[in-house]
Amino acid sequence: MKKVKTTMAGNVWKILVSAGDKVEVGQEIAILESMKMEIPVESTESGTVRAIVQEEGAFVDDGDTLIELDG
Repeated sequence: MKKVKTTMAGNVWKILVSAGDKVEVGQEIAILESMKMEIPVESTESGTVRAIVQEEGAFVDDGDTLIELDG
């Protein structure tokens, strides 16, 4: 199992993928909101979305797991 982690602290504004979706390296998978700015989160791995770990509206810290991938 692969994990896509956040690179900064902020609120999860929008999740752009669903369980079962295939994602590629560099694909935008979520948008964080920090200090009234929208920051896209790109996948660092390719695979199939196994689970969305954080819900929209949740606060995340740098290094928190956002999405788990298979493959």
